[in-house]
Amino acid sequence: MDGAQVYLVTGGCGFIGEKITELLSQQDYIKEVRVFDSVARKEVENFATATTHVTVMKGDIRDYNLLLAAMQGVHVVIHTAAIVDYRNTLPFWEMKAVNVGGKFFKTTLDSRVTHISIYFRGNEDTKYSGEVELPYGKTKAMAERLVLEANGKKLTNGGKLTTCIIRANTVYGEKAMFLHDLYLSAKAHNGVLNYLEPEHTERNSMYVGNVAWMHVLAARQLQLKPDILAGQVYYSYDDTPTTKGFLIRYQLLSCMDPSIRLGSRIPYWKMWLLIHLHRIIEVILSPFWKPRPFLNFPLLHTIVTTFSYETDKAFRHFGYQPLYSWQESKVRTARWLEVAVGNLSSQ
Repeated sequence: MDGAQVYLVTGGCGFIGEKITELLSQQDYIKEVRVFDSVARKEVENFATATTHVTVMKGDIRDYNLLLAAMQGVHVVIHTAAIVDYRNTLPFWEMKAVNVGGKFFKTTLDSRVTHISIYFRGNEDTKYSGEVELPYGKTKAMAERLVLEANGKKLTNGGKLTTCIIRANTVYGEKAMFLHDLYLSAKAHNGVLNYLEPEHTERNSMYVGNVAWMHVLAARQLQLKPDILAGQVYYSYDDTPTTKGFLIRYQLLSCMDPSIRLGSRIPYWKMWLLIHLHRIIEVILSPFWKPRPFLNFPLLHTIVTTFSYETDKAFRHFGYQPLYSWQESKVRTARWLEVAVGNLSSQ
């Protein structure tokens, strides 16, 4: 099978999906990488090499026939397509239809795909009580359940589907637009970067290149060692310091622009009042004008809550080690941010 593998990356033009596509195109056991995305950027095809062809196909993940056509002859699917919406700018039903909708999973069983991994968020082994507040988080939890239930299902060609899940917490790197927006916000406040997290919070962050590399390794080893990886959950990690989220953001921004200064915490009560005020304004003005999306309580509660972990499960199961060090990740992110901000200034 080496050198003859065909991979499909759904959402392969997105933040993480594009990096996965780039790394897949460099593997000598893959002859073709197909990208299925609603935003088909043809420049992604430039990742093609002498031995690996890259094809970008435009389509909606909810379109059964298009997706089935894209999956013909595919050996492995890495499913990253999703609507990532933390501010509830879209109705829940629409986000659920994309992130959870049955078209992707039904198509997988009707095609000849034998392996699938998925991008997700969260923890690996810890059992949590309570309910996910963020609508986006709800859809990803539903999608995870579907992926785990699909493991071991029979395919129409008589084979068996094997699945695993990769979860990522906060991902940064090239094309992480939240860093771009944070930088512009800081510059608008005289170079001061304020934050919402309490001092005691802790969170894992990881570089997009390392998250993508974990996908590449897991997808390959899911074929070679299905008894170990099938039905497993792995979360992404690298040597980015596990610390307060605002400190990582500060280090990333100040690496590009040393004039950025760390400010102070915005009190919870102030944000609570602002969210309620925004809701009142939204109700009053809704017949005439739709205000810009603002912070909401589920997102605020997520920001101020500690979520951290420590693991080497991916190393033990399939030999994962980060491709990029924290220093390299920081520099690569800073270089992209400098160009992105420069382009905006010139416009």
